[in-house]
Amino acid sequence: MTTPGEVERTLRAELRGEVDFGAAARALVTMDASNYRRVPLGVVAPRDADDVAAALHVCAEAGVPVVPRGGGTSIAGQATGTGVVLDLTRHMNGLLSVDPAARTAVVQPGLVLDRLRDAVRPFGLTFGPDPSTHSRCTLGGMIGNNACGAHSVAWGTTADNVTELAVTTYAGTAHRIGTGWAGAPDGLRELVGAHLGLLRTGMPPGFSRRISGYGGLDALLPERGVRLAQAFCGSEGTLAVVTEAVVRLVDLPAAPALAVLGYADESAAADAAAGLLPYRPLTVEGMAEDLVGTAAGGAGAGAAGGAAARAALPRGRAWLFVEMPDEGAARAVVRGADALDALVVTDPAGQRALWRIREDAAGTATRTPDGRMAWPGWEDCAVPPARLGAYLREFRALLAAHGLRGTPYGHFGEGCVHVRIDFDLASAAGVARYRTFSEELADLVVAHGGSLSGEHGDGQARAELLPKMYGDDVVRLFGAYKDVWDPAGGMNPGMLVRPARLDENLRFAVLPATPFAGGVARCVGVAKCRTTEARGPGVMCPSYRVTGEEQHSTRGRARLLHEMLAGEIVTGGWRSPEVAEALDLCLGCKGCLSDCPVGVDMASYKSEFLHHHWAGRIRPLAHYTLGGLPAWLRLIARLRAAGAVNAAARLLPVPVPGLARERVLPELAKRPFTRDAGVSGPASGPASGAGAGAGPAVTLWPDTFTEYLAPEVGHAALRVLRAAGLDVSLPGGGGRVCCGLTYLSTGRLDRARKVLRRTLDTLGEVPGPITVLEPSCAAALRADLPALLPDDPRAARLAAAVRTVAETLEEYAPHWLPPRLDRAVVGQTHCHQHAVLGDAADRRLRERAGLVGEPAGGCCGLAGNFGFEPGHHEVSVACAEEQLLPSLRAAPAGALVQADGYSCRTQIAQLGGVRARHLVELLADGPAAGAADGAPDTRP
Repeated sequence: MTTPGEVERTLRAELRGEVDFGAAARALVTMDASNYRRVPLGVVAPRDADDVAAALHVCAEAGVPVVPRGGGTSIAGQATGTGVVLDLTRHMNGLLSVDPAARTAVVQPGLVLDRLRDAVRPFGLTFGPDPSTHSRCTLGGMIGNNACGAHSVAWGTTADNVTELAVTTYAGTAHRIGTGWAGAPDGLRELVGAHLGLLRTGMPPGFSRRISGYGGLDALLPERGVRLAQAFCGSEGTLAVVTEAVVRLVDLPAAPALAVLGYADESAAADAAAGLLPYRPLTVEGMAEDLVGTAAGGAGAGAAGGAAARAALPRGRAWLFVEMPDEGAARAVVRGADALDALVVTDPAGQRALWRIREDAAGTATRTPDGRMAWPGWEDCAVPPARLGAYLREFRALLAAHGLRGTPYGHFGEGCVHVRIDFDLASAAGVARYRTFSEELADLVVAHGGSLSGEHGDGQARAELLPKMYGDDVVRLFGAYKDVWDPAGGMNPGMLVRPARLDENLRFAVLPATPFAGGVARCVGVAKCRTTEARGPGVMCPSYRVTGEEQHSTRGRARLLHEMLAGEIVTGGWRSPEVAEALDLCLGCKGCLSDCPVGVDMASYKSEFLHHHWAGRIRPLAHYTLGGLPAWLRLIARLRAAGAVNAAARLLPVPVPGLARERVLPELAKRPFTRDAGVSGPASGPASGAGAGAGPAVTLWPDTFTEYLAPEVGHAALRVLRAAGLDVSLPGGGGRVCCGLTYLSTGRLDRARKVLRRTLDTLGEVPGPITVLEPSCAAALRADLPALLPDDPRAARLAAAVRTVAETLEEYAPHWLPPRLDRAVVGQTHCHQHAVLGDAADRRLRERAGLVGEPAGGCCGLAGNFGFEPGHHEVSVACAEEQLLPSLRAAPAGALVQADGYSCRTQIAQLGGVRARHLVELLADGPAAGAADGAPDTRP
């Protein structure tokens, strides 16, 4: 028998692409976005179709199965396998040609959908199917699953938009198929001819979302034109590997309009959806109020964000989002719809805001109202649209009967329902309930004339139940169809035909029952972290966008941690070099905490890993220098040695040990902030004035960066807060209060807990609101402190008291008017503020101060200690080049540069050559502020 080592050596000899049978490469592809896990022998990244053929031939000779894989976002397990995984995204990701006149494009299977859409948009064209993973799913994966998306009600499924396919079978034979029998494998025409009656009468009545099984097999009937390529779509990698596709493009509407219709409840909305189809909508999406919840609130916005989202919608408890080609068509829908309330939105920004509510609601579906995780498995079954209302009523009753919870939403115009359910897939009893529920739900779907899968394929989650939908004769025909294409059975075995059981290979079974494992398991693999372009305010995942390597995505790191805990592939436990390497380029930006649909917190996981990884060992020098920064700075201040340290840093010809040689050390302040804070009161600047300090009492937190590196920010904050009428004090302790951030980022958790307990002891009773100037410190106090000291009630009280400057002013000085600056502003929103704190109050304060413009999104790339550590400089600079540095270069003349984070300001100074200032500095240096009409006069 051929060994894995022999297979690897033969593949390396035969292929030009990469062959990797190492632990890390295998660990990264054990899972997709489903509940399943299968361990492969190795991973191959072919360079072209010849490489694909060679890899398939080698594997067939050795009897090793093959699984083609695109973005790995399949939710039914079909992108996992036990043999060789073909990664088609690394090299075979090209857009080969576009023919605008013919409205076609030739693509490779690894091309991401959004790259195709971006390329053809200038021609007024698009690719019709648009699943929610459009920013990272690939055309090959869409062909494999016959993907649909919101616009398929107008433009059809992927199968409807594919005209030709180049495919290679397990034996290495190439075929080009389209319409007609040309290119068909031997025996296929005869198989169809022998089963014409079954194909005509045995297949369930067709409707747009009959995706399950080889649901397009009846496209091979002579009266349907023998559409070989269409029949191949949806085969989930079980027949052959797609190496090239010719796809059909559609006209992009020039000015689409969105009609939002409100209904009394979900059933009313579902019943109404089918009646809107004669208006020829582009989309008909539905959701109910239990999905809105806190949707569209953004990080840190909580219930207020949910209320804002609800306020933006028409009256009702359920809604249909109906996109039409133009405003007139949208208003015709409103006139014809029997809705409680409606609105029509024509401007693109307004439409994006409303679609964001729908998209955020989809993210909330991954959790139940009490915060428990909800899982795929029955994500997308579909029924004929006219049956949707009745089906949903019975579906919710079935959930209740099993004590399960899930919130349906989705493509109501095509009867396709998305839902994630709070299955217990870790215990034997929970898995048994999953099986029973699945069998009963399959019966319910079939009773309504539906399809077990309406969009994402069956994979392992539903293939076992296909006889319920198709009957035994059709399922046997499916088996014969596969055998014609793949007689050796090497293509993705266990999927669709002769499938594995739906309750085996579950990914949770290998994990220990620990809180850390539960956190790692949160990653469901939808791969939003694999987007390759930074757009808008999002942060996740900066290191992946720089390297393009899966191991540097949030999902990749979560998968490696998962396999580390499982111990089957990654066997080093907490000392694993594979995990250490992947986490090394994690910036700790916490972008995943807010941008990931399930709130994976990789920064916290990294801290926990480093804590165990270096336990009992000498750590890297940077962990002691940068990780111990508060203690070093406090010692230097006590010795009054800041001037000497600054001089040494300028004059020494060698870099500081443990720090990147490309970096210049920031200059230390000559005097700490708290040493002079007592004299920075009412007479110290234009934003201060008589009578300041008579209002509510607040405490200004002297974080390490403000205290020792940027005291000017602290003094500016005192002037602004006192000008707003607040009674500002500082905590005692001579600089002994600390959030523990640097210890957290280097995984010195025991030290962080000690520092935080000392801080709580020093602070005593929480005096009231605590204003924290440094966003990363505020985030550490608000989120990390209670997590590290869960049994200390003082930790929760301090976390609840933390406010940003903007939040303090808005909450405790609501009548104060900031100075009118009336200037353009550029800069950087701190990634921790984006992820943990939220910046809604900051936006409102900037608007009131007349600051026009948006700070850049993404991550500045310095990220505390990250950019100063050896080996990180190149990635740090590349992150800054995504949004931050281009925004500075494009800034209008005279624009102010704002960055509240000390790391952001340092990066801007070192790479951009300009001085950025904290928001309080901009306000403190502005003209005198005024009081609102009828409000107390708190002007300086």
